[in-house]
Amino acid sequence: MARILMVVSSADALTMKDGSSHPTGVWAEELVVAHRTLREAGHSVQLASPGGVKPTIDAASLDPEQIGGAAKAEDFRSYLADIDNELSSPLVLAHVSASDFDGVVMPGGHGPMADLAENKDFGRILVETNNAGKVIAPFCHGPAGLLSAVDEDGGFAFAGRRMTVFTNEEELAGGTGENTPWFVEDVLRERGAVLETSAAWSSVVVRDGNLITGQNPQSSEDVAKEVIKALAE
Repeated sequence: MARILMVVSSADALTMKDGSSHPTGVWAEELVVAHRTLREAGHSVQLASPGGVKPTIDAASLDPEQIGGAAKAEDFRSYLADIDNELSSPLVLAHVSASDFDGVVMPGGHGPMADLAENKDFGRILVETNNAGKVIAPFCHGPAGLLSAVDEDGGFAFAGRRMTVFTNEEELAGGTGENTPWFVEDVLRERGAVLETSAAWSSVVVRDGNLITGQNPQSSEDVAKEVIKALAE
């Protein structure tokens, strides 16, 4: 059994391009599906967040009209209720030692853009995890958190690595649109990541060694399955 650190955002709002505040948080499907899939495979999952704050679940991610029906919304609500004790007491990210875990998983929602992208504690954990060759698996907006990782020369620690992320097309069509403060796909490219994207809203997983990334919420289960496969190697 592997010990997985699931890092979640503490943010409940994102400042938009026009200065307005957009409610956000963690996307329910991504947290639920990844957490459940890893647990069912026999692995332990420990949540952590900046400040040890209970993550806010993005209200839109529980809206039946946005996520594919009432049955899915109820499933996510039920699972979140079942793990509420864990959600209410995540580890404080600053106190986490990467050596205590076999891998790091990062679900999205827009929250990571607001806090994890520049979180030095998260950057430290990512660099230590990567240097140890352990699994790192962000998906949807989760790869925004990778931007916190700085190498010894002050550069982006994941420059030159193949990955995917919630695309500009998806952001404009079904995300926060033209008012998005910055596009994760664009910034990752600018920092030197090698982006590989595919059709919007289709499950897309890219693996580059220990780095496993997913494009969108639809990729949640396949990312978790790839993590399970990597852990078994």
